[in-house]
Amino acid sequence: MSRTPALTQLSRRERQIMDVVYRLGKAAVNDVLERLPDPPSYSAVRALMRILEEKGHLKHEQDGPRYVYIPTVPRDAAQGAALSHMVRTFFGGSTEAAVAALLELPEHGLSENELSRLSSLIDEARKQGR
Repeated sequence: MSRTPALTQLSRRERQIMDVVYRLGKAAVNDVLERLPDPPSYSAVRALMRILEEKGHLKHEQDGPRYVYIPTVPRDAAQGAALSHMVRTFFGGSTEAAVAALLELPEHGLSENELSRLSSLIDEARKQGR
């Protein structure tokens, strides 16, 4: 059984790099460097991507003279692991408290379609006993 690398154990800069690689699907060091806020040097980004590879978050392919890095874990699996960690850490393991907090964020208002979709998901969870 494969294990998802712990995204929660990444530094802020490592998480930023992973976000860029996930958004692009695959990325070379220059691709990441161009998209980082307040970017460090090329060498620093290259070293961080090598560390992320050692930690099991990235793998690389040779593309001519450069390496192209690819996430080792699908984004949805990484999101699930990160969300699970957040619920345990900040909401005492309470899914209800986490969802309530999200619904209370004024900058993330929900449309009628989104509310209907969430209602359907809740109904389905009830049917499945979750």
